[in-house]
Amino acid sequence: MLIGYLIAGFFLPLFPMSMVFNVVLRRLPGIAARSLVLLLWPQLGLVLLATLGTPVPSWLGAWALATAILYGIRALSLRDLSTWIGFIAVAAWSLVWVPAAVTDQTGLLHLHALSFSIPLILLTVLGFGLKERFGAAYAGLSSGLARTVPRLSSLLVITVLATIATPLFPNFFTMLATITLVTPAAPSMAIAVAVVWLLLTWAGARLLQDLVIGPPFPDPKPDLDRKTTWMHGSGLAVFIVIGLTLSGSLL
Repeated sequence: MLIGYLIAGFFLPLFPMSMVFNVVLRRLPGIAARSLVLLLWPQLGLVLLATLGTPVPSWLGAWALATAILYGIRALSLRDLSTWIGFIAVAAWSLVWVPAAVTDQTGLLHLHALSFSIPLILLTVLGFGLKERFGAAYAGLSSGLARTVPRLSSLLVITVLATIATPLFPNFFTMLATITLVTPAAPSMAIAVAVVWLLLTWAGARLLQDLVIGPPFPDPKPDLDRKTTWMHGSGLAVFIVIGLTLSGSLL
């Protein structure tokens, strides 16, 4: 049984197995491959967890929280967008161990993982757009996006806000639901989940500060066309509607 949990720890990342996911994500060459991994990786772990058919030990919840806090702290200093996406994914997905370890309610787990995967996929798409224009999605190289590519930067801001679980997005409500579920059984774990959430928010704010704010890029770069902007914006709008729809059943 322990072996099964350790294998699940590769897909619902637990340090040091979490390093495997980040290596895989960095080596995938295209948008489609990375998006597929971001979508399916945690779901495979949840399927494996369900097949074990036994209660998750509480010490795995503590291990998961330590992993999430570690990656949340490390994300604070990252300036490369693709690496930042991988670290935020690990911090967010590892939290599914917590309600599984202290409650018998597992319906939230798939939704929590999915609600973080979707904005990470959208952010990956924007990251490739930055690479096409600036050569890299790196804060030190492509700062001042608000004045250089205002459409792309606007979508980048909203997508990062969706990634770090700000209000109206589905992961905001899954994070609140996680804290609500965990608090009666393990208040200290609920506080730790809130600390992870704070770290994710802080990391997102620092990334946006380094990318969006600053002098414009010396050479003019093409912004997103209107069609692409509307498509991406519509996806974010649908994501918000889903979050508002789910809020009644989660809280």
